[in-house]
Amino acid sequence: MKTMKQLLHEKALQPYLWQARYGVEKESQRITVNGQLAKTDHPKILGNRAYHPYIQTDFAETQLELVTPVANSPQELMRWLAAIHDVAYRSLPKEEMMWPLSMPPILPLKDEDIVIAKLDTFEDVLYRRYLAKTYGKRKQMVSGIHFNFEFGAEFLQNLFAVQEQYPDFTDFKTAIYLKVTRNYLRYRWFLTYLFGATPTSNENYFVADIAPKEPVRSIRNSRFGYTNHDDVQVSYESLGQYLADIARMVEVGKLSEEKEFYAPVRLRGGQKVADLAKTGIRYIELRNIDLNPFAPFGIDEKQIEFLHAFMLYMLYLPETEAADDWVAKGDAINNFVALERPDRVTDFVEEGMDLVAGLKELVKNLKLPLAEDFFDFAQQAFEDPNQTLAARLYAVTKEDMTTWAKTVAKENQAQAWQKPYQLAGFTKMELSTQILMFDAIQKGVQVTVLDEEDQFLQLRFAGRTEYVKNANMTSKDSYVVPLMMANKTVTKKVLANSGFRVPQGSEFADMETAVLAYPKFADSGFVVKPKSTNYGLGISIFKHGASLADFKEALAIAFAEDSAVLVEEFMAGTEYRFFVLDGSVKAILLRVPANVVGDGRHTIAELVAAKNEDPLRGSHHRAPLELIQLGEIEKLMLKEQGYATTSVPAEGVIVYLRENSNVSTGGDSIDVTDEFSQDYKEVAAKAVTALGAKISGIDLIILDKLQPATSPNAYGIIEANFNPAMHMHVYPFSGKSRRLTMAVLKFLYPEIN
Repeated sequence: MKTMKQLLHEKALQPYLWQARYGVEKESQRITVNGQLAKTDHPKILGNRAYHPYIQTDFAETQLELVTPVANSPQELMRWLAAIHDVAYRSLPKEEMMWPLSMPPILPLKDEDIVIAKLDTFEDVLYRRYLAKTYGKRKQMVSGIHFNFEFGAEFLQNLFAVQEQYPDFTDFKTAIYLKVTRNYLRYRWFLTYLFGATPTSNENYFVADIAPKEPVRSIRNSRFGYTNHDDVQVSYESLGQYLADIARMVEVGKLSEEKEFYAPVRLRGGQKVADLAKTGIRYIELRNIDLNPFAPFGIDEKQIEFLHAFMLYMLYLPETEAADDWVAKGDAINNFVALERPDRVTDFVEEGMDLVAGLKELVKNLKLPLAEDFFDFAQQAFEDPNQTLAARLYAVTKEDMTTWAKTVAKENQAQAWQKPYQLAGFTKMELSTQILMFDAIQKGVQVTVLDEEDQFLQLRFAGRTEYVKNANMTSKDSYVVPLMMANKTVTKKVLANSGFRVPQGSEFADMETAVLAYPKFADSGFVVKPKSTNYGLGISIFKHGASLADFKEALAIAFAEDSAVLVEEFMAGTEYRFFVLDGSVKAILLRVPANVVGDGRHTIAELVAAKNEDPLRGSHHRAPLELIQLGEIEKLMLKEQGYATTSVPAEGVIVYLRENSNVSTGGDSIDVTDEFSQDYKEVAAKAVTALGAKISGIDLIILDKLQPATSPNAYGIIEANFNPAMHMHVYPFSGKSRRLTMAVLKFLYPEIN
């Protein structure tokens, strides 16, 4: 019968060896800017932590627990961890941060000043009180990483197919995870050496307890860490023995319940430990990973890849002693290594170098997708212990742990606030979608990105699933509604038939026919635009007529965007965007066309370049304001004003580069919601209702917003948008922010608190 090492070399397994699923639960203490434990309650803006899938609390009210969804790659896992950190940081009061170390900040002298998490159910609070009494509150304040690991489904299925020992797949999978667990417990000292990062404790941590002689490699992973009492003994020889031992520990009162068993590895498969008897082991949870204080999120992509390779190596390696002896030996070695000085060569350096060599051989023989020098850092750490996390951390904190940790916390906080309109990990998505995802994560709505390029999300909350595209296209609007609004001709006809004023004009399917109509528009203001595009693309506006050459150029620009073009009358007045949601106007924007202000020294091209350096400006709707372009439309607009891109406008002169005011073409957004009377809001809301839409951005030209909407020619509706960008309302150039993304979420889920 082939060994596991031999099986892993089977050619049929090669495509699946690097398949796995990952998850992280990361704990962090909330602190003040002075480095003290926060005294505030868990932020209410985060909704109810009892059901929150991403941001919860652990033992203490100050101890955040950030939970990622299951990810299929280290890159995906890190994206989610970054996104959840962004949400957590920006949901805290500005004077609070996350402590970056596993060992807690200076704790209060009195136990009663360490506040147990204020959870909804009395049973949960009672359990934490029991833990405080049994193990002490201070040990509960240590934080770390819980790393969930599951071998890929295809990997396990193909491995099952080439082995002959187990006829049942569930039994086989359980045996796989038990083997990995036993080897992991035997060799976990290797990770304690490399990634242990709790060399010293802060004031008031060891108060009545016997303390280790600091510095060490990892207080948290030693016998001085948060572990069960010595009389709690559980075997990993078989799943049946494991479950029986835990049940016996509960029965004799050594554990209050199953979940009190705090091992470095937990076997996972169902909601409760006892469920494993039916489900078998589905994945394992590694609980002995210290926070990496040099990584903004407590762990980084390389460490995740390292852990994956290590888990595969634990499957690869044989076990050379009986299960319980093997695990006990690992416990003893790990405790010894954890309590060594971090800057001294370990007594187990020879075995450590053998493990590094074995990992390198594993990667080479199995052709894993890791760089040839991937494990060099581990080899160097055994050659020079000062390169381990513990030694590095001790070197920078031995004089003053609090000052160093505060500095790191402030840097991490600043990173989260650097571009508060973006969601870390998902910055390539459209900005409105990023903001909606932020709000969903904050409120505990489960988010699945179905198609990143197409901005398609699945949301899950209160037992219901909703699908959202571009942050505002939902199932609340029927299929025909966006089709109607995409077709400007149909939109105009529906609105006109409902009694709303719309611009008069004609539709053309080819350049030749359109050019023949030039005399009809030559001497009056008109607009040329594509029939079915959005974001102001391909639009040219002539307030006082245009030459035939300019008319042709405008047509060419419009036909480049669509197969049909509209030429409409120009409506005098100011254009406003009304955002309508479920029959109510939620926001109104004045959009000022793309412009620069002359200084008498720089050319228009230079002024545009300078204005585009504003960090709020970006491209493809990934920033609140779009970059100003200098394309054919802009050059045509400049020509009408007697300018070229090389012109130097006088100081204070405003030069407009666009006639249309779309933010998507470089315009500035100004919130004016509170400046409008109710009658114009009713016009916009009723117009959207006439189109059968629940969500729309509708554009009105208004002569004078101080005059009633019933005045002659007071307004005209020039366009309705089925995909109105919301980010320009959330982050306007000036004026009040309107969190429309949250309004959409509450429209889909009224239960959101």
